[in-house]
Amino acid sequence: MTRALTFGAVAQAYERFRPGYPQELFELVTEYAGRPVRRALEIGAGTGKATRLFTERGVAVTATEPDPAMLAELRLHVPGDVRTVQAAFEDVRTTQRFDLVFAAAALHWTRPGGRWPRVAAMLAPGGVFASFGGPMRLADPAVEAAVAAARSPFLDRDDVPSPDGTGPEAPMQWPGTELQQSPLFTDVRQRVIERRTTMSAADFVGHLSTVSAYLELPPPTREQVFHRIAEVLPDTVELIADIFVHVARLGPDSGGGAPAVR
Repeated sequence: MTRALTFGAVAQAYERFRPGYPQELFELVTEYAGRPVRRALEIGAGTGKATRLFTERGVAVTATEPDPAMLAELRLHVPGDVRTVQAAFEDVRTTQRFDLVFAAAALHWTRPGGRWPRVAAMLAPGGVFASFGGPMRLADPAVEAAVAAARSPFLDRDDVPSPDGTGPEAPMQWPGTELQQSPLFTDVRQRVIERRTTMSAADFVGHLSTVSAYLELPPPTREQVFHRIAEVLPDTVELIADIFVHVARLGPDSGGGAPAVR
């Protein structure tokens, strides 16, 4: 949870260096829904990378985000009348029911206790939950090893471990694993949208400057790590930026349409 509140200090860099989401993702989620998605609630909207994917296609999104600096950046870049709520997911209060509740690279920042009952209470009967995201990884193993060695005196790893301990080799990844165990949801599916991108070494370091593991370091140490990493990078780097998508449907016996979340 501490890491979740570190991004506001780099909101502009987050907007600049984090990639957006493709049309294919919108189509995957809405085709799975099988009916019009008119209203959606977003968990941890950040600077609106995913918000704009849905609002630009006619979905009325309520974007929730605990950090005011991230929300300010979102309002600069998301067109239309998106509704914003400054609140952590656990503190969101709503009397609305949504066709879709979604999280883009943000669900792991929510508290496990009560996560799924809270999502279920926000969905209209038959509504859909979607979570999507994934780490950006260096495609060249030699470059990846060099970067790991450069940061090793300061950081063992710079990713966020799976919240439930699911290993990367498992056929179903988190949060699909939790959704499968929840009696509130059904028809849990996992899809992977393959994505590759190339960026300059400077932009890659800019991307790292938005990663929570580095943001937790003292500023002088952080700059030292970035300098060490920059020294081992080629001029341009290729990245694997696959998007893991998990979707699930509110079950018929879940209590959809239950009293408002207060």
